Amino acid sequence: MIGKGMILAAGEGTRLRPLTHRCPKPMLPVAGRPLLEYTIAWLRYYGVTRIAINLHHRPEAVTDHFGDGTNFGVQVTYSLEETILGTAGGVKRMASFLDATFVLVYGDVLTDLDLGALTDFHIAQTRQPHLTMSLYHVPNPRECGIVGLDELGRVRRFAEKPAPEDVFSDLANAGVLVIDPELLAYVPEGRFYDFGLDLFPRLLRTGAPMYGWLITEETYLIDIGTPDKYAQVERDWPTTAAQKFLR
Repeated sequence: MIGKGMILAAGEGTRLRPLTHRCPKPMLPVAGRPLLEYTIAWLRYYGVTRIAINLHHRPEAVTDHFGDGTNFGVQVTYSLEETILGTAGGVKRMASFLDATFVLVYGDVLTDLDLGALTDFHIAQTRQPHLTMSLYHVPNPRECGIVGLDELGRVRRFAEKPAPEDVFSDLANAGVLVIDPELLAYVPEGRFYDFGLDLFPRLLRTGAPMYGWLITEETYLIDIGTPDKYAQVERDWPTTAAQKFLR
């Protein structure tokens, strides 16, 4: 069982301003609760109860609400970034905590995906340290980090927001990953480093294994990075089966 996870929550949510001027994006309310409550409840449901959260913009909104996590059935460790370190850089900063295979979730993602199936898939792959990203079909691949897989599910190509002529797939990183801690050795210390722009291309160049796991059609998954997406979540999230994760 994978018991540790990390939620990336340091971003400033610029595309959602003015909503995020005073509230960090993962704390925006969805059906009356902060988005982050659903993410933590979902992780806890699948046995991930030791959770790191990186913070930068309005960190007190998160720390005041969740404290040490006891009231939410988890243990929370915070990483306050005075300067944003990027998705991979923020994870690297917590390498001492992330000392075993862990789940990584982007903080603006709301989902009810079967995390047990994703972690089982990861564990079943090669014993060599590797990474597994959840994938979904997207209507506009130019807006995402897109992935090309071989017949065994191994990632062979990756492009972050490609130009129209460079699009080779409609499969995109869904923002939920399972990572073996050894891969953090590829991330430099103390500086900005991004998964899509920096780490994934480096892993492909060096031959470090990455795998893709396609979510099922009935899975609910959306990021709330734009006003339109946030409005969509407010319309349809309360009707999904994901309410089972809440106490």
